[in-house]
Amino acid sequence: EEQLVESGGDLLQPGGSLRLSCVASGFAFSARSMSWVRQAPGKGLEWVASLTPNSGTISYADSVKGRFTSSRDNAKNTRYLQMDSLKTDDTAVYYCAAGWRVRARGGQGTQVTVSS
Repeated sequence: EEQLVESGGDLLQPGGSLRLSCVASGFAFSARSMSWVRQAPGKGLEWVASLTPNSGTISYADSVKGRFTSSRDNAKNTRYLQMDSLKTDDTAVYYCAAGWRVRARGGQGTQVTVSS
């Protein structure tokens, strides 16, 4: 059974940094592109970032480009999202999902709240 478990969400102030993790199991993680998506309160799913199996190609939404960094450790079946210079608009539940530029909830998500 394919499973994705996100973690690392927190409450922090604007300008802060946070690293999210996503642990995968039940499928060939190292062979799949992976995406991060988010859902802000009252809004639909927004694609955030994707990277290919070998991390050779990484793509970011314009809203996070230059502030967020996506990476993966295939040996640990883990995906990361380093978020810097956080803004209140980044407040959302963050999900990881298998696939390239997908908009889907892979796991239960992790809450990130940016507030002063």
